[in-house]
Amino acid sequence: MHLDSSSLKMKTMVSIPEAPLGSTGKTIPLVGFGTAQFPFGAATEAVKESVVHAIEVGYRHFDTAAIYQSEEPLGEAIAEALRLGLIKSRDELFITSKLWFGHAHRQLVLPALQTSLKNLGLEYIDLYLIHFPVSLKPGTGFPFNKEDIEPLDYEGVWEAMEECQNLGLTKSIGVSNFACKKLERLLATAKIPPAVNQVELNPVWQQKKLRDFCEKKGIHITAYSPLGAKGTIWGTNRVMECQVLKEIANAKGKSVAQVSLRWVYQQGVSLVVKSFNKERMKENLDIFDCELSAEELQKIEQIPQYRGNRSEVHVSEDGPYKSLEDLWDGEI
Repeated sequence: MHLDSSSLKMKTMVSIPEAPLGSTGKTIPLVGFGTAQFPFGAATEAVKESVVHAIEVGYRHFDTAAIYQSEEPLGEAIAEALRLGLIKSRDELFITSKLWFGHAHRQLVLPALQTSLKNLGLEYIDLYLIHFPVSLKPGTGFPFNKEDIEPLDYEGVWEAMEECQNLGLTKSIGVSNFACKKLERLLATAKIPPAVNQVELNPVWQQKKLRDFCEKKGIHITAYSPLGAKGTIWGTNRVMECQVLKEIANAKGKSVAQVSLRWVYQQGVSLVVKSFNKERMKENLDIFDCELSAEELQKIEQIPQYRGNRSEVHVSEDGPYKSLEDLWDGEI
């Protein structure tokens, strides 16, 4: 029996559930695909090829950032996917990008987004995030020195983010790496509340306090590093080597990665996971049919907690954050 490519695609493609984004009327796919490859900009061809394959197997949310240097290959992959007929329209995708610290100044936000759109070859993105609650001296790149760090002008930068949304250049706006007090400070003057807070979240760093706060405020959480980010500058193998997760995975006939991703998914948040390995790309989507029991969830809740991305680089005597407690509002 002959199968054409479209029917083959239907058989192999996973359909990913979506969640509403606050009161925006928009939705976000609950599993997304990360494009940060360390060192930044070192593997642009691999990013492009991986994104095309990810679209083929069912991913629709793609996460990038100005600093990752993956916007251009992501844009090329989107164009390629359209050319191949893997998607009919760019509107089928959900694209997130992030404002670099050196552009976190009121007058630099709009030009930064316009540059990201040019890199991506898109007229709009779905979500634009302030990458971190910090600024650098205007135009400072990566890596940076501690003396380049400046306090974030919450009100001015957020007003510029709101302007980006009002202009239709991004459908929603949000933040990343914001703890509770910093969100409160932002919400105090925001006309448009942040739709999303993208933070480190996995069974080894569960962020219960922040999740409760965001739920009360109607802010959707996206988890980054749901597998512990081994291979990044700060990542560890604490998730993948966790004995509790290994035992649950063995009992369920799933991998540790699948159990970790399923746990994140069952918390009612979305997640962004990165693998350029084709088999693991598929494996990371195969989490919708393996519910964790109340007993398994309770075991995971008891796992000792450890923040992986501590970001000591933002802490200095002369900067806005004198200690890690300052930076993370005591949540370390």
